[in-house]
Amino acid sequence: MKSMSAKDAKNAFGLLLDTARAEPVTVEKHGRPVVVVLSVEEFERLKKRQDMEKAPRKGAIDR
Repeated sequence: MKSMSAKDAKNAFGLLLDTARAEPVTVEKHGRPVVVVLSVEEFERLKKRQDMEKAPRKGAIDR
């Protein structure tokens, strides 16, 4: 995963967007990670996976 400072992310926002479309980018402030920027496609993939994990399984018994 790539990373960049918040200052660099601000000054090169287009580069941040282009990079995040290819792979997640960690944005750091004062050397500590604060956010991760990722493509819509990756977000949707993760969301779908999370939704599938939360869904009740067929044949599951409610208690």
